[in-house]
Amino acid sequence: MKILKKYGANALFFTLILVILFVPDAKAFLIRGLMEIGLYNPKIEQPAASVSDLNGIQFKDIRGNVIDLGNLKGKVIFVNFWATWCPPCRAEMPSLAKLYEQFKNDNTIVFIFADADGNLEKSTKYMAKRNYEMPVFKVNSDVPAQIFSGSLPTTVIFDKLGRLSFRHEGVADYNDKKFVAFLNKLKAQ
Repeated sequence: MKILKKYGANALFFTLILVILFVPDAKAFLIRGLMEIGLYNPKIEQPAASVSDLNGIQFKDIRGNVIDLGNLKGKVIFVNFWATWCPPCRAEMPSLAKLYEQFKNDNTIVFIFADADGNLEKSTKYMAKRNYEMPVFKVNSDVPAQIFSGSLPTTVIFDKLGRLSFRHEGVADYNDKKFVAFLNKLKAQ
């Protein structure tokens, strides 16, 4: 009994650390908590890199419909690269779902949630299981490194003229008031 009292707290702490390290949903839960206290707000600044042409950058949905970014001039384009196995991606999904709900009926903004693994069946099931209604796509062409270099999650936004207006690698709270105002500003331009 003395050993349990002496080492019980250490064992509990060690077990908690192992759960956070090896259970993606536990790690996502921890990150989501840090997001809620404001630790992961996206910095809204003009990216240094630019993309000259969006033509030919394509995404495909589960029904086989293909979207070419070059055909979306006149619309704000929000692209989020993610994967079902990625804890930071899982952590930011609730904020992305809230952002999407605010703008889903706005025909001036196109949302593309691109499963970086390209497994549309798995990613669609993941979204459905969590009651997220966001449109899931897979990358259907080469994507320039200025847009996506492989880090997950990565979010990019293009203005109505097709210019790269925002790029962020890593988890962020996209339902933040400043970020919503940023999207509204891009819509108004």
